[in-house]
Amino acid sequence: MEEFDAEELAKFNGENGNPVYVAHAGKVYDVTESKLWRNGVHVKRHHAGHDLTTDLQAAPHTKDVLERYPQVGTLKKVVDEREIPWPIDWLITRYPMLRRHPHPMTVHFPIVFMFSTTVFNLLYLIFGLKEFETTAFHCLGGGIIFSVVAISTGIYTWWLNYMAKMLRPVKIKIPLSLIMLAVAVVIFIWRITVPDVMDSLRGFNSIYLVLVLSLSVLVTIIGWNGAHMTFPVDKE
Repeated sequence: MEEFDAEELAKFNGENGNPVYVAHAGKVYDVTESKLWRNGVHVKRHHAGHDLTTDLQAAPHTKDVLERYPQVGTLKKVVDEREIPWPIDWLITRYPMLRRHPHPMTVHFPIVFMFSTTVFNLLYLIFGLKEFETTAFHCLGGGIIFSVVAISTGIYTWWLNYMAKMLRPVKIKIPLSLIMLAVAVVIFIWRITVPDVMDSLRGFNSIYLVLVLSLSVLVTIIGWNGAHMTFPVDKE
């Protein structure tokens, strides 16, 4: 069987009449006949000509699906120069879900909490019920806690699965995540220091509301870029 390296495999991407090849666990399969790989793209997420070993761990099916198609070669092993600490290596070997799932599992919490902080503060301004403002404050605290968790798992996933490459979404996500966390901490401390800050949004206090509103903007941009890494959007 032919042995492919990453550059050679990339040529079989289903474009311009080329066959559709994908690799998994060192084996290269020809999935050209699959309707699900038409034009070299599967569910608008996976692209032909790549090693899908890691991606398949998060798929709703097993490798048996690929084994239905002919194996046309093997993939040259790429030496991973990173030294993964043995506890992490043991964990991801025993529990493969820890390779991809920790960040997607935790990232939803800061998204919800940051949005809720903005929404409940706005509800307080509209209806004047103190319970809304108190809820917003509690959501802000949850947002800070889970932002730390999400950032930590994000860095872990980036290092483990993307070899810490400075991809465009990563260049956006990292600084904005830190900015969002800093803004949230400032708002939290401000609210503790001045409990009735939302009751008088004049002058300097108006900045408080601007910061609260900025949380939703920041978390939207961060979330969009994170989703783009997991579910790339093809340009027409």
